[in-house]
Amino acid sequence: MKRKLDVYLHRHLVGNLVQDEHGQITFDYAETWLKDPAAIALSHSLPLTKKHFNRNECRGFFAGILPEESKREIIAKNLGISARNDYTMLERIGGECAGAVTFLPAGTELPGREDNYRALTDKELAEILKALPRRPLMAGDEGVRLSLAGAQDKIAVHVSGNKISIPLGGAPSTHILKPAIERFEGVVFNEAFCMKLARAIGMDAAHAETGQVEGIDYVLVERYDRTTSLGASRATQTLKREHQEDFCQALSIVPENKYQAEGGPSLKQCFALVRDASSAPVIDLQGLLDAVIFNFLIGNHDAHGKNFSFLYTGGQTRLAPLYDLLSTSYYPELSPKMAMKIGGEYLSAKVAVKHFETLAEEAGLAKPMVRRRVSELAELILSKMPTVTIDLPVALAVAKLIQGNCDRTIKKFKE
Repeated sequence: MKRKLDVYLHRHLVGNLVQDEHGQITFDYAETWLKDPAAIALSHSLPLTKKHFNRNECRGFFAGILPEESKREIIAKNLGISARNDYTMLERIGGECAGAVTFLPAGTELPGREDNYRALTDKELAEILKALPRRPLMAGDEGVRLSLAGAQDKIAVHVSGNKISIPLGGAPSTHILKPAIERFEGVVFNEAFCMKLARAIGMDAAHAETGQVEGIDYVLVERYDRTTSLGASRATQTLKREHQEDFCQALSIVPENKYQAEGGPSLKQCFALVRDASSAPVIDLQGLLDAVIFNFLIGNHDAHGKNFSFLYTGGQTRLAPLYDLLSTSYYPELSPKMAMKIGGEYLSAKVAVKHFETLAEEAGLAKPMVRRRVSELAELILSKMPTVTIDLPVALAVAKLIQGNCDRTIKKFKE
């Protein structure tokens, strides 16, 4: 028996996700959406056409909205569904997703815009954070329909002043809250430091702050895919979703293959994608190059295809602000192998000038410019690092590690 979900972008019905009697999914755009002069594609990998997108063509986008790895398994168990069933999981938790996509059973009327939130006391927030390993994204709680990609514990929240609330019934969130991970010492301060450092050197990165509730540290990251606009009366502000997708979704690559060694995108593919899709390719190619260099310098070996995104707003397709910036090399138990090769080399310790020159060739960029930019960013990081203040042992140790990386890189590029 076929099942069907209505797929909404903002508040517009754009198409249907169908699961057939064999459990396979397909996607078709709605005729009304195809005829709408303001229509945009859900994904770079799903162009606006009457084409019937089969599972292999559409799963990269739709599966890419969902949680990954063990978090997906636990959510499925809590909801009493199969972890391999993208369709059912989107049906159950696809109310508040990354970007501006919402999923409802076919024929269900899209609820009126009522931003319902449940304010949390410190005790309630602490209890939720403690339970996240067992109940990722609060899946199964009444009124909660949240979906966020990734394998880390996190939850979407609404922040107003000092008040943190849980969105209900698909109401939009403003921030992603990620608690400390016992296995990785000070990970929230590591991430906050790297995010602040990126902003300090002028890179477009999401705003991040640390917090603590009942002894639990967390990092609170402001969502770049949520903006505020004035209401009709111009006296109130309305929270608005902005559509986005990560590079794996845009390239129709399923999330379980996000690493280059497992079939995920290479940097060559990422640069080609930006050149093809961006409304301002010259600016965004530079932004992507800077992101690659920055991740290399801070020792972020987990910068895979799902950690780069496009933001679709105002009729423009632009490289989204950076997120998930973390010095993974601070943790010796994590792999020293980078998620994507730089000029054919996976190990950052072995990356030399020649590898960045190869990257320049692959990306269609000038070699002298790329060489110069590596040194410039290393020097800029060293000059701005003292302005980033997180006076905690982990952040100080991460800063020392990054300083060493920058010093060695500057020396290499002067030889």
